[in-house]
Amino acid sequence: MSIFAGLMLPFLGTVLGAGCVFFLKKELKPLVQKSLLGFASGVMVAASVWSLLIPAMDMSEDMGKLAFLPAAAGLLLGMAFLLFMDRTIPHLHMGSREAEGPRCSLKKTTMLVLAVTLHNIPEGMAVGVVFAGMLADSAEISLAGAMALSIGIAIQNFPEGAIISLPLRSEEQMGKGRAFGYGVLSGIVEPLAALLTIVLFRFIEPALPYLLAFAAGAMLYVVVEELIPEASEGEHSNIGTIGFALGFTLMMVLDVALG
Repeated sequence: MSIFAGLMLPFLGTVLGAGCVFFLKKELKPLVQKSLLGFASGVMVAASVWSLLIPAMDMSEDMGKLAFLPAAAGLLLGMAFLLFMDRTIPHLHMGSREAEGPRCSLKKTTMLVLAVTLHNIPEGMAVGVVFAGMLADSAEISLAGAMALSIGIAIQNFPEGAIISLPLRSEEQMGKGRAFGYGVLSGIVEPLAALLTIVLFRFIEPALPYLLAFAAGAMLYVVVEELIPEASEGEHSNIGTIGFALGFTLMMVLDVALG
């Protein structure tokens, strides 16, 4: 039951964030968006370090001074994977006029959801890999540590859910229910990716250090490629920096205190 709750918590964060469309009439103010994007970036960077990369290196300590190899290789592969997804899946970032990826005839709303879904794939993988490591009886990953990662991602998913649903309501003149549905849809990939990882954990156990680092690399790609630039562009970029500091600190505290 605790594992199921851990897998569903990030999705719940997205659902609650998307539910803001029923209570707020307009989209979030730019200052609020910047602070939330910075906060999400901080959470994801801290989670990548404490919950994924450090355990990956701890699991490889029998390699001696080369214990960094699985973490380094997995990190680069994870970033390369997201780069590949970024180039092959058509998507449109909020506030942007030009779509990325191959040209297609998809609707704007569909490509907006695909953009957020790309963010959520590595987060779902991260949660699934950590819980897989716990089920494999890895000494480096405890239930409390896995739950800390799940809680941290759920917290940063809340603003992501709001950032996708509120603009759809205000800019696209979409009904509240439909905008909420698109927000929820963007997050459904997380529990699905996590569940798939859990199902396959017996087969992936030997590669666990690589997979932990792979998830970290994918998350860091999203942070560096999209979240931080969006939080820093225009005026008041320091608000995004403050949000980053708060998010990083919160995730670090959660991982150390609960792990």
